[in-house]
Amino acid sequence: MNVVEKILQAHLVTGTPQAGAEVGIRIDQTLTQDATGTMTYLQFEALGLPRVKTELSVSYVDHNTLQQGFENADDHLYLQSVAAKHGVLFSRPGNGICHQVHLERFGVPGKTLLGSDSHTPTGGGIGMLAIGAGGLEVALAMAGVPFPMAWPKVVRINLNGKLPAWVTAKDIILQVLSLLTSKGNVGWVVEYGGSGLKHLSVPERATITNMGAELGVTTSVFPSDAVTRAFLAAQGRAKQWRELLPDKDAKYDRTINIDLAKLVPLAAAPHNPANIVTVAALKKKAVNQVVIGSCTNSSYTDLMLAAKVLKGKTVHPAVSLIVAPGSRQVLEMIARNGALADLVQAGARLAESACGFCIGSGHAPASGTVTLRTSNRNFAGRSGTADAEVYLVSPAVAAASALTGTVADPRALGRFPKITLPKKFIVDDRMIVLPPKNGSKVVVRRGPNIGPPPQVPALPADLTGAVVLKLGDMITTDDIMPAGAFLKFRSNIPKYAQYVFYRQDPKFHEQAAALRDAGKAAFVVAGLSYGQGSSREHAAICPMYLGVRAVLARSFERIHAANLVNFGIVPLVIDEQVYAALAQGVTLTVSGIVVALRSRTPRVPLLAGGKPLGTGTLQLSERQMDVLLAGGTLRYNRTA
Repeated sequence: MNVVEKILQAHLVTGTPQAGAEVGIRIDQTLTQDATGTMTYLQFEALGLPRVKTELSVSYVDHNTLQQGFENADDHLYLQSVAAKHGVLFSRPGNGICHQVHLERFGVPGKTLLGSDSHTPTGGGIGMLAIGAGGLEVALAMAGVPFPMAWPKVVRINLNGKLPAWVTAKDIILQVLSLLTSKGNVGWVVEYGGSGLKHLSVPERATITNMGAELGVTTSVFPSDAVTRAFLAAQGRAKQWRELLPDKDAKYDRTINIDLAKLVPLAAAPHNPANIVTVAALKKKAVNQVVIGSCTNSSYTDLMLAAKVLKGKTVHPAVSLIVAPGSRQVLEMIARNGALADLVQAGARLAESACGFCIGSGHAPASGTVTLRTSNRNFAGRSGTADAEVYLVSPAVAAASALTGTVADPRALGRFPKITLPKKFIVDDRMIVLPPKNGSKVVVRRGPNIGPPPQVPALPADLTGAVVLKLGDMITTDDIMPAGAFLKFRSNIPKYAQYVFYRQDPKFHEQAAALRDAGKAAFVVAGLSYGQGSSREHAAICPMYLGVRAVLARSFERIHAANLVNFGIVPLVIDEQVYAALAQGVTLTVSGIVVALRSRTPRVPLLAGGKPLGTGTLQLSERQMDVLLAGGTLRYNRTA
């Protein structure tokens, strides 16, 4: 077996391991972050269980750390108290980004990890099968419910040879994105191998698996080898290491070979992570802002490299340089060895060990300017500035460009500084709060912005209403539910729902709610790869609250499609002709949807203006059909 199969087989609870077939796997660990966590724990509370049933569950505060109003602080009090009550570890604000901290302190080779954040696959860098999902599915995993997923196809990517100087792990994943793109990879898992693995540290591997989320695959994983053992030993967790390698006769559905020696510094150009260009092609492009950090590139080695480049120099006067260490551990280590002083002396502005800029929460660039970021997504508007040009680059490119004021190829800097992982990291877990053995007396704190999960309405025999919005390809969850300053409303669905498709049509919420109040369905029509990006289940919850009953798209991304079903919205796959025929304002009927679900009929008739238009296809498992009939996953699991 390959590594993916070994982990899945060891955790298989239900189903048959055949490509595309739905199975249920046991989840060992879960993680949440505060932007998705509040709704996750509200849903866990609704299940009525006193304690979580996982081996380990951790609640991180790393997203909404800017206290603009009381809402975020209230969420944090709720999260800390509900974690104590139900047996969940709580990582306090300032302790770091969930994926970076989990890799350092909790990741275990061969274990399964489910997280309410799309970049949970970061854990694949340490040999975990780490998967991003909607918060409701994480709540169910904490309750001991097997996680439903399609048995994947596995692509083996051989990383052969050794990277040239100034070419980094970020360039590897950008190269993979150039090959596989950000769409059409649903149902696949990437497994890395090849002779080059011995030269890639765990933080470098984690950079690759982290940004593998942009491929649209279920997850990415590296084997657990001597490199993994060295990292765990340095973190004081040597006993948690186990070797996990593919068998010599392991089979794969596809194999790709990459010669690391031939790679060059790369960048993802606006406005998609798969829009790959060489840094050389961008040379001399004026840069106004450089930001180094995020869960992709904020490790000890990333910041040490940036500090080496900047030491003794000064950031260009036209550039604002922001540095955000990924964890308290990283921050303390660079503070103690002098690298932090080098960064500050060069003119860097120090940001909190949090997600911050990556989700548009602070450090928005100036209008119409270019910002280089070491993060993983550059969707339009995600930075907080609608007309900014966001390029995704490595820390080496970012640091070099901060000095010149233009996009710079770091290979021009000369000798590459040697950066090695320490033999022993500073370990201080005092910012992680352990739950009491008995949480029955803990009082959960609920601020006025925190409301219960909304109820999913039952499906009528036919869905009849109007198309409220027609969209193109690659619509992201940022397009559906904007992040940044709006994130503080995630605990308040009626308020947050006012911003559904806010950038596409500010009146969407009014039009959809008017149909809902008239007893009619609101429909959204889209092209290929609908629901790219974040795992945010609010991109399903809030449209459901407004009365969206079905989304008709050419294709869907995995996490978002599952979230739609979880909250009672029917995902219907349509062909090019039906897509072309539909327009905003068209009266639409999805005929016999309940009968189709009950009879397991995949094709459902569509009527436009009362006339036959074609069909929509239900690409769902039998369980998902039952979930829609039950009125969403929460109600389904109460009655199952």
